[in-house]
Amino acid sequence: MCEERKTPLYEAHKKAGGKIVPFAGFLLPVQYGTGVIKEHMAVRRDVGIFDVSHMGEIILKGPDALANLNMILTNDFTNMTVGQARYSPMCNDKGGTVDDLIVYKIGEEEYFLVVNAANKDKDARWIEDHLEGDVDFTDASDSYGQIAVQGPKAMEVMKKISSEGSLPEKYYHVAVDAEVAGVPCMVSTTGYTGEDGVEIYLPSDKAEEVWNALLEAGEEFGLIPCGLGARDTLRMEAGMPLYGHEMDEEISPLEAGLGFAVKMKKDDFIGKAAMESAGEPDFVRVGMEVTGRGIVREHQDVYDADGKKIGMSTSGTKCPCFDKPIAMARVPKEYSQIGTKLNVDVRGRMVECEVIKLPFYTKK
Repeated sequence: MCEERKTPLYEAHKKAGGKIVPFAGFLLPVQYGTGVIKEHMAVRRDVGIFDVSHMGEIILKGPDALANLNMILTNDFTNMTVGQARYSPMCNDKGGTVDDLIVYKIGEEEYFLVVNAANKDKDARWIEDHLEGDVDFTDASDSYGQIAVQGPKAMEVMKKISSEGSLPEKYYHVAVDAEVAGVPCMVSTTGYTGEDGVEIYLPSDKAEEVWNALLEAGEEFGLIPCGLGARDTLRMEAGMPLYGHEMDEEISPLEAGLGFAVKMKKDDFIGKAAMESAGEPDFVRVGMEVTGRGIVREHQDVYDADGKKIGMSTSGTKCPCFDKPIAMARVPKEYSQIGTKLNVDVRGRMVECEVIKLPFYTKK
């Protein structure tokens, strides 16, 4: 068993009273003294910052970088311009999901890929093993720290300590030559919370300097540091999938509700033939409101109204925004209609649920 690693912000978390836990091979704060609910609501109402330095960064560069991206990933990157970001699943030959990731175009023949921490080494091997032609591969994960600033007041905080032109104006874009608190970095209008905000990619040895500058600049806006607990409840409310829960090597992105990022009209990509032969997915991802008493968690059996086992919950929590339990589940398509009554086995007790529309929460 490998020893857990520390992010560049480990000491900052300890000083701030973060409760440190092992996660994806790193030691990270699950929460601070404020607690998960206050951290969650700070992001919904004001602004919070997260250490996401555990994420992996891979750079593909060269004349054949684009062709390789289009073959290895399900989305289409052909019309992408420098400064754009694009989300994509990455599939195996059977159409299962190796991971989901974000691609930034940072030069005419250069792409910056951000992959999930738990899958970083697996993803790097998968990508490198499938490269063809004139393309350079770099696993740059150890060089970067990453800080997410999320919430309705995120941009106000960023404007205080960012140089002119450092903040992209459009959603899912990146400023490649940004400067935050005097530190050169990349700033993207992306996130995992369902709120406005940015993610900052910066040299790992400058992460604590920028983190502290953000805390100081954000004080007047109610900014607080947030941990893994709030990150999970926020992405759940926003109906965002998590690898290992809503998708894995056996579950295709089509089953996980990610068809918008699977471009079947492309000439080819890894997993396309398998998805074509499988046809319309039999199973789909649904949102559920818990109408009975109890909180549904991941990997609990789902039953129909007649007591027949039909599927499995993939994530679940008590939703801080609405103060009620919610969950996502993988069920046969015929049970995915809004209003369908289902039951979930929560430690031997059947808890009533109802299928509702995803996402549970939107900014509107």
